[in-house]
Amino acid sequence: MHKAIISVGFTAAVILSPAGPAAACSTFCLDAAGAGGPVFGKNYDWDVPDGMVVVNKRNVSKTGLTLDNPARWTSKYGSVTFNQYGREMPCGGMNEAGLVIELMWLEETEYPPADDRPSLENLQWIQYHLDRSATVAEVIAGEADVRIAHDQQALVHFLVADRSGSCAAIEFIAGEMTVHTGESMAAPVLTNDTYENSVAFLETHDGFGGAAPIPSSRRSLDRFVRAAAAVSEFDLEAGDDAVEFAFGVLASVAQGEYTQWSIVYHMAGMRVSFRTKGNPGTRSVDLNRLDFDCDTPVRIIDINADLSGDVTDLLQTYTFEANRALVDSAFAKTSFLAQTPKSVLDFLAHYPDSTYCK
Repeated sequence: MHKAIISVGFTAAVILSPAGPAAACSTFCLDAAGAGGPVFGKNYDWDVPDGMVVVNKRNVSKTGLTLDNPARWTSKYGSVTFNQYGREMPCGGMNEAGLVIELMWLEETEYPPADDRPSLENLQWIQYHLDRSATVAEVIAGEADVRIAHDQQALVHFLVADRSGSCAAIEFIAGEMTVHTGESMAAPVLTNDTYENSVAFLETHDGFGGAAPIPSSRRSLDRFVRAAAAVSEFDLEAGDDAVEFAFGVLASVAQGEYTQWSIVYHMAGMRVSFRTKGNPGTRSVDLNRLDFDCDTPVRIIDINADLSGDVTDLLQTYTFEANRALVDSAFAKTSFLAQTPKSVLDFLAHYPDSTYCK
């Protein structure tokens, strides 16, 4: 079992390897307070389309996957997450308090050194805070309680937002959490360079203090500028629809065939909408109508299912077989993970069975 866990830690690191298009994700916050609340956009750029939308329950006890003093916690909030490599290992999501967390690759990341705090794997850091935090401030304050394990090889940073409109870029630089939020956040955007370097590049462009035209390439810094420019053009008085506008921003920074999922979270409205390369029609899940009681079955849906519109009532009961099928398929389609030992796939598929309703 210990060998399996070690392998899982290695696998989770490689999942977010910087090789290829995995480093091309884009996120942003859109201030639409006058249009019913802020929205948050995310492009998931990768070469694997598989995914599962998961309804996670409150009052569920969990233990982290790390060997280094694993964190143990009980979920306070229910959430909806987007998972590719198994349930409880989300790429991002939103909880019932309106908190959104999404990750992107960042080569400069260096996690905190080992100390007395319990540790978490990168993807579980997202689930932990969706389970436990209601606001951006609580996520930031949570650094005193848990840490991402220092030996994680998946180098990521996070964009976090809540229903009040607060937005923050959270990075781990030289072993310390670095946060840009409020007045220190020149643009509510994050791609794959440090926030500091991204803003410095932004300020050389027209409309942001410089003279350079808005760039059109797919590289990280150019996507940051393009998203920042698009977000700054949102005009509530002109009747812009915040969710559709957000999808338009995501289209402007899309990476062609590598943009697998485009997700828009409406935090105050408690609705998440998504489109995929395999099914470009807009689907949505209404968190207001979900049952987050842990005594009821976990609900899921294939992110690429041939559906459209509001799919809240079409969510299906979670099964081990569905999780196993996702794990097997996603790993098989990821070239450098295709030879992952069966014991690791078994462990990931069975891991949700280790959680329990408290």
